[in-house]
Amino acid sequence: MKIKHILYAAVMAAMSFQSCSLDEDTSSLSTPDHFFRKYSECQSVVNGCYIPIKSIYNYTYMLATECVTDIAYCPSGTLDASVDITPAVPRFGATVWQQGYLGVQRCNFAVNGIERAYKNEVLNDDQYHQLLCEAKTLRAFFYYTLTCFFGDVPFYFDDVTDNAVLQRIQVLPRMSAVETRAKLIEDLQSIAPLAPQTRTSDNEGDRLGASCAYMLIAKMAMWNKEWDTALDALKEIEKIYGDFKQYDYVENVLFRNKNTPESIMEVQHIYVQGGLSYTSNVACICTPTRAANSCIYDGVEIPELGDQATTWAAMRPNVYFCQGLQSKMGKDIRAHYNMAWSYDGKEFKNVNSRPWMGPKFWCPNMQTSADGNNNKVFRYADALLMMAECYYEKEEYETAVTYLNMTRNRAQLPDYVFRTAPRLQDEIRNERARELIGEFQRKFDLVRWGIWYDAVTANSDYPYLQLNTANSRIKPCHRYYPIPDMQVSYSKNNLDNKEYTAYGL
Repeated sequence: MKIKHILYAAVMAAMSFQSCSLDEDTSSLSTPDHFFRKYSECQSVVNGCYIPIKSIYNYTYMLATECVTDIAYCPSGTLDASVDITPAVPRFGATVWQQGYLGVQRCNFAVNGIERAYKNEVLNDDQYHQLLCEAKTLRAFFYYTLTCFFGDVPFYFDDVTDNAVLQRIQVLPRMSAVETRAKLIEDLQSIAPLAPQTRTSDNEGDRLGASCAYMLIAKMAMWNKEWDTALDALKEIEKIYGDFKQYDYVENVLFRNKNTPESIMEVQHIYVQGGLSYTSNVACICTPTRAANSCIYDGVEIPELGDQATTWAAMRPNVYFCQGLQSKMGKDIRAHYNMAWSYDGKEFKNVNSRPWMGPKFWCPNMQTSADGNNNKVFRYADALLMMAECYYEKEEYETAVTYLNMTRNRAQLPDYVFRTAPRLQDEIRNERARELIGEFQRKFDLVRWGIWYDAVTANSDYPYLQLNTANSRIKPCHRYYPIPDMQVSYSKNNLDNKEYTAYGL
């Protein structure tokens, strides 16, 4: 892979926006050797590790993770939505690869520097554990993203300090994703218990810590089918977050409500008109079409959305989701936030059998395409449904139903009644769709379960994602993105795309 010089990463780290005052004194940070002389300098380096996440979590990532699934699609000109993807034309894969490994590089630099600073007595125990947990959690998050997106990828923990290290890393081949996840799990298990055991929203500046580390341990362990390891981590989250009944659905789930108590990880955005903006554009594909020079959205006036929002070709829930899993006539309160057939009692003009995405994703008073909402990444509800799945896999069905019913009951659905194991498995998977739609996870779930291709081709309403249509593009190899050809070349062909080659791509 192509790795930029570490000095560039170090300089960029000083320009971090994440959970850090823009007035922070960085005048003394001039070379990498000077980044770890005091706590604030160490924290500045960790701040820089957050930046690549913002380049990944945009509307194209929503297309790649939610709109090529069994529950949603988007007729977008951005061709990730129709899996027009090859190693030569990797689409958003090029961005995820570049930003993912930029994040890994920065985190390796941070971890190694923090460890040196602690040995040099720059940091006390509490500062060391907090910063090291944060940096290792971010590193694991980037690798988690890369393995979910590409499957097997190159793995390294080295700090790029000289050309010899750089040259060795550039030619690394794919490493088994199972092995990569195992190494990351071990790494996080060594630090998470030592960091403050608090909710993310209780950390100053909503910085990541032990709860997100446990979430990543569980996510990766479930990919590796290590159910006990996942449950051990999830039980730690349960200790931290407590009784699920305390978390109101609307308060915690709408993207506009930032850093809510239930959140384990959010991508931080802010928009200040006439000033600095750190924004996404996810709301552009999740909002009904706006008429020019007005706050009329698909024939209905929506004052809260304002008259400046840019709307693009819209993501839509498919028939399988909106008429089967979560219909507007049902009792599930989430249906009226996940989807929108009307607003304030007035029906939209172009909903027919498929509604718009709902107010969960809308950005009030959005200015052009500057979506200032935070993107929800991990929530406590997700962790509880993961517990339900783990207990199902361990054949502890009664306990699985207990955790499944926590999210069902909050959505005002009755208790699920166990009948057979296959039906329970289907219900847990369906409940993940209802609770987590639009939170950048559905494709990863389907791939992890080994059903992505069959589920999408059976349920998608989009011709490009169906079988036996003139426009069909979907192939089993599209479960993962290909490594960009350019990166294969940089690796001197130590990297490969054999699965795509097998399908003539």
